[in-house]
Amino acid sequence: MYLKTRTRNTMKNYYDKRDGYRKTIQKGLMGAKSFSGKMSTGNDTRGKQIEKLKNEIQHAEAIVIGAGAGLSTSAGLTYSGERFEKYFFDFAEKYEIRDMYSGGFYPFPDNETGWAWWARHIYFNRYIEPPKPVYKKLLSLIENKNYFVITTNVDHQFQRAGFDKKRLFYTQGDYGLFQSVNPKNQKTYDNEGWVMKAMEAQGFIRDENGIFLIPDNRAISMQIPSNLIPKCSDDHSDVTMNLRADDTFVEDEGWHKASETYYHFLEENKNKHILFLELGVGANTPVIVKYPFWQMTKENKKAIYACINYGEVFCPSEIEDRSICIDGDVGKVFDEIMG
Repeated sequence: MYLKTRTRNTMKNYYDKRDGYRKTIQKGLMGAKSFSGKMSTGNDTRGKQIEKLKNEIQHAEAIVIGAGAGLSTSAGLTYSGERFEKYFFDFAEKYEIRDMYSGGFYPFPDNETGWAWWARHIYFNRYIEPPKPVYKKLLSLIENKNYFVITTNVDHQFQRAGFDKKRLFYTQGDYGLFQSVNPKNQKTYDNEGWVMKAMEAQGFIRDENGIFLIPDNRAISMQIPSNLIPKCSDDHSDVTMNLRADDTFVEDEGWHKASETYYHFLEENKNKHILFLELGVGANTPVIVKYPFWQMTKENKKAIYACINYGEVFCPSEIEDRSICIDGDVGKVFDEIMG
């Protein structure tokens, strides 16, 4: 009875907070209906677009960064190709898995194998430095600015790069967190200690910098011991990843606080010269960043919308005169801005 009362009161407190996540999604969806559907890729040369963006970053009163998978891809955190073949060669051979994304949905034969996979998946995307310093380049561009970041990425690379954690909102979860399968438990749990033990159990070895590497003989296991299968420390239930896959995703106290902070940042700056900087956001799931950014730019005549993406960059014709569209690798564009 106490648990039910506590959970109900906790959720009431959550709902009392301002929910920037859902409010902006609703705004974007409603706003999308008002656009004609005619898209533009900008009306300036690439060089002029770069200069305009550089100027906006320097002079905007506020910057809202919306980041998607393309930003981490630019940083070298790719889910296929060389990285996958290096760290998951055994899973690829035995189960014919071809990339990390699809491996996350594979029906492994037992928990020992499934959690061995996830230990690697988490470690090589969450607990190591990315191959390229793209996030640090972004920080150097906006570090002393009035900024806030909303991202669908779950690899925690903003915080690893040194961004102020009070200015970050990870909407879709965090590879570094577990949640209980018990729906009454709306908490999340740090998994770093478990990941390190599970990596050691598979036979990975640490180098002089403490980074796990595959041994020279490539003798690693695709299973962890049964006693290492993670359990919830509070109710001893099974755990799962804190990733938004369905309505069981736990939006914990920290999530709600970040959503509220995002709401207040937008409210405090809504009539200012604000730059909505979209980085590596594709068109598959536009409702969290892209549509809201378009609509908020349309509503505020002082606002500028900027989009950097590789092969997928456009804006509604209604805001073309206040948009910057740069097609290319995000990290290379940063180099051009900084050059």
